[in-house]
Amino acid sequence: MSETENCDVLVVGGGPAGSTIAALLAREGRDVVLLEKDHHPRFHIGESLLPGNVALFDQLGVREEVEKIGMPKFGIEFVRPDLNYCSYVDFAEGWDPAKGSAWQVRRSDLDQVLFRNAAKVGARTLEGAKVREVDFSSDGVKVQAVLDDGSKRQWRARFLVDASGRDTLLANKFKCKNKNPDHNSTALFGHFRGVRRLEGKREGNISICWFEHGWFWFIPLADGTTSVGAVCWAYYLKARNKPLTEYFYDTIALCPELADRLKDATLVDEKVHATGNFAYSSTHATGDQYLMIGDAYTFIDPMFSSGVFLAMQGAFDGAKFVETALDQPADLALARQALETRMRTGPKDYSWFIYRATNPTIRDMFMHPKNMFNIKQGLMSLLAADLHHGPAYRRSLFMFKVFYYLISLRYFKRTYDGWKRHRVNIRDTGLLRGETIMKAE
Repeated sequence: MSETENCDVLVVGGGPAGSTIAALLAREGRDVVLLEKDHHPRFHIGESLLPGNVALFDQLGVREEVEKIGMPKFGIEFVRPDLNYCSYVDFAEGWDPAKGSAWQVRRSDLDQVLFRNAAKVGARTLEGAKVREVDFSSDGVKVQAVLDDGSKRQWRARFLVDASGRDTLLANKFKCKNKNPDHNSTALFGHFRGVRRLEGKREGNISICWFEHGWFWFIPLADGTTSVGAVCWAYYLKARNKPLTEYFYDTIALCPELADRLKDATLVDEKVHATGNFAYSSTHATGDQYLMIGDAYTFIDPMFSSGVFLAMQGAFDGAKFVETALDQPADLALARQALETRMRTGPKDYSWFIYRATNPTIRDMFMHPKNMFNIKQGLMSLLAADLHHGPAYRRSLFMFKVFYYLISLRYFKRTYDGWKRHRVNIRDTGLLRGETIMKAE
């Protein structure tokens, strides 16, 4: 093993969270080491961005690069299999009309842009480096990684940022990762060519299509392919009694509108992927010598495409926290408290909607969006990731919830039946316990 190298900050994970915080700290003159276990470009799901990402790309100086690889996205389509029409909403209907668009991107391309940008602004980047050991002591954080050729390298950092994604490096080490008891989902997904898309300005919009056992995403990409995935309750995947690809096509058939759009399509590389262990959170995100951001901290159902935004926003907020830890340790306790509160805001806002998405009341409100008491503006600001707009946003989101509860009470039997179904659906089947699995057939 080579001698121990020193740095100010070591970042584990070269995805949106890790690459963003590495770039921000390196620009401030910090000695930053950024480690990625794979090599870019590498496959990753999570291809739909939100308008809230755009300002972050601007601040990183990568907006033009992202725009070149992206499909413009102006809103969302909601599809119910039991109705003969679809509902369309635009991000510009939120409190800030300027947050009216984003992009759909191949994550392999986006992550490579962000990783290369971190190197460009001064971070020391290393790919093919899997972190195996982390030890904390009073004189720093000792990190050991194994490289592709089997050799080992070792660093001593003043501060460690865990952006390891769903590997959850520190959450596993500290045993502070908890599965969300209100959610138990799995996903099947693949990429298709020859898909019938929406027309005109709506071509790049994401479609959310409900079906009996969950919901589908439908994400058009700029290269002509379309990402299609089914997020379903764990019991549904456990019941699979045929090859994964065949089961995926059977699942698509449960949503007639989606099946029609895919009737002339071909599956790219004949690959279907499966992943489980969908929703979890850590008890905390910060320590005196470390920070967990992005999926390394928490992961929620991807229904509203919040993952990349929460990861990058967490990196922006986290960079300030790291600066405090390095330069103003006397202020660290207050900084920790403030950051913990802020990092819980986004997941909490999205989760309230996600965990009720199977309830008929929420589906009706999405399919028939009204703007009484500005509730539609509040919803669209949430979906655009304009989470810190201010009191007007908070009031409108509160009123949306008030209407939800009033409608739920009015149709109490329907609400109760929906609640019972949800309790059954989230039961732990023993499927896909522990770490995420990824497979293809």
